[in-house]
Amino acid sequence: QVQLVESGGGLVQPGGSLRLSCAASGNIFSISAMGWYRQAPGNQRELVAHITSGGTTNYADSVKGRFTISRDNAKNTVYLQMNSLKPEDTAVYYCNAAIILYSDYGSEFDYWGQGTQVTVSS
Repeated sequence: QVQLVESGGGLVQPGGSLRLSCAASGNIFSISAMGWYRQAPGNQRELVAHITSGGTTNYADSVKGRFTISRDNAKNTVYLQMNSLKPEDTAVYYCNAAIILYSDYGSEFDYWGQGTQVTVSS
């Protein structure tokens, strides 16, 4: 019943910027938190940034000062503004949302987008 649709990935030069978007749709009662994770080839999936419904944010140390996560609750959308990109940021970026459905107030599940490729290279 829930879909997360990501957009904004692509190829960018070092020092450049990209803005990722993720929109959630479905029979959604509430979204307690949304975030971005990334996975580079051969590596574990890691948290990049996280934001609660109240606007509290957390960032991986590697992206602090360069990335900004934001959320539009009315649109069920989360954004990741990525500035000063480095080759080390190259990965598939996945949107994540913790969602409670109207049909089941007692259950909260994590939903994932299909991923969007970010490549930082000259």
